[in-house]
Amino acid sequence: MANVKLYDQARQEIGAVDLSPEVFEVEVQPELLHLVVRAQLAAKRAGTHSVKTRSTVSGGGRKPWRQKGTGRARAGSTRSPLWRGGAIVHGPEPRDYTFKVNRKVRQLALRMALSAKVVEDALVLVEALSIPEIKTKHMVKVATDFALKKALIVLPQTDNNLELSARNLPGIKVIREDMLNVYDVLRYDQLVMLKDAALRVQERLGHGVR
Repeated sequence: MANVKLYDQARQEIGAVDLSPEVFEVEVQPELLHLVVRAQLAAKRAGTHSVKTRSTVSGGGRKPWRQKGTGRARAGSTRSPLWRGGAIVHGPEPRDYTFKVNRKVRQLALRMALSAKVVEDALVLVEALSIPEIKTKHMVKVATDFALKKALIVLPQTDNNLELSARNLPGIKVIREDMLNVYDVLRYDQLVMLKDAALRVQERLGHGVR
């Protein structure tokens, strides 16, 4: 059982929470984490790169000069790849970079990423976080109290005050627990989870685990 300290908003220790070993004490397999991160990054690629081929380059409908007698090389069209402004040969075309990773594999990878944070002592559980209004300075105080520099903060539900106040802070990202993913967990050095968010993630990822 993973026993993690619980703090209040002022970073005063107020207890501890026993987290499920099926979610927070999973053996880490780097190759599986690498696969899921690759899939996430590939899905973000637009894949809209493109060049014009002979069929799409404008002009070139007529032969630029007669075949013989000019002293110049033969030319049939200004669309030729040999001409400036002509077609591009074997250039990139629009494509979809996504590839499938099974849901169970993605869930296992997320459990591994969370377990890695526990092993690194980089998981911080907080009873609750709240700020009175949308002000960056309020979020700066929270980050200062918890010594956050590059941190992912996970909330149980949407909180506009927290989410909007953190937008201008470099290195700080705030998301809901249902948006938790392997790439973000590994990308940030610290993982701050509200207690309710951690329990929801535990329930969601621990369901049906064998």
